[in-house]
Amino acid sequence: MSTNNIAVMGRSQGMVREARHLLFTVAPGALWIVIFLVLPSLYLMAVAFMSNGPYGLPQMPLSLNSFKQLAGVGFLGWSPGNLYTLLRSLWQTLVATGLVVLVAYPLAYYITICRAKWRPIMLLLVVVPSWTNQVIRTFGWMNLLAPGTPLSNAAEVLGFIPPNMGLYPSNFAVTLGLVYNFLPFMVLPLYAAFEKLDTAQVEAAQDLYARPARAFWHAVFPQTLPGLLAGIVLVAIPAFGMYVIPELLGGGKAMMLGNLVATQFSGGSNWPLGAAGAILMLIATFIGLFAMRRIGKRLGGGEEVVI
Repeated sequence: MSTNNIAVMGRSQGMVREARHLLFTVAPGALWIVIFLVLPSLYLMAVAFMSNGPYGLPQMPLSLNSFKQLAGVGFLGWSPGNLYTLLRSLWQTLVATGLVVLVAYPLAYYITICRAKWRPIMLLLVVVPSWTNQVIRTFGWMNLLAPGTPLSNAAEVLGFIPPNMGLYPSNFAVTLGLVYNFLPFMVLPLYAAFEKLDTAQVEAAQDLYARPARAFWHAVFPQTLPGLLAGIVLVAIPAFGMYVIPELLGGGKAMMLGNLVATQFSGGSNWPLGAAGAILMLIATFIGLFAMRRIGKRLGGGEEVVI
């Protein structure tokens, strides 16, 4: 056997070993994704196109009734209730995400410019509340916003709420809970982006007599765009399908899409309608990711901002 043949066989065996090693490395994660993500999604898609049977369980034949009901079409005619829930979910998500950005951007910058010994402590203070169970934190806000508390009394004095009425339950309480809950998910990516900030570009903009707003837009914002987009994805997607915060802080007055889906699988007894709502959340997630990808390409122009 020639030397060339031996070399080819050696490379082939090496490639087989590498492929086998890669397969064993990727297989557990891929199996986890298939079992806990792909299969449940396929099951929801199948249930969404089935009819609503006794006790809310899905049954044949296949139909589009669940999607019609999600659009508000029922046996009594058309009702905009479900569409209001969808629009409220979109609005609450946009408002909460915008407020989180407004709070997290200066906070992340301030942590970056602090002394090095204080940065881990400040980051820890941002992250520590998320170590507590979300339900417990939400109950804490219920107590803080209840009637007779300092926050409610201050809002009453300022004329924001009627007398003897608390800030909870309300849309304001839901928005506040969303901002508080998702703030760490925005601060951490922005902090990582500020850590890699090239200050030479900022100094160059200042040397060219750029105003602060113009220097920020051309020198700082493009560099922090990857962290900003990553934070928006981490905040907006789970906020859109949030269940606990609207359920507790909204008191049934601020139902979002996640509450509608959960209700259909429990008290509402309409599994196909709940599955249709879950599919709608998946579609909204993919649309949001696609939009963020296009925005990242248009504003940043670099591969690092592509999600």
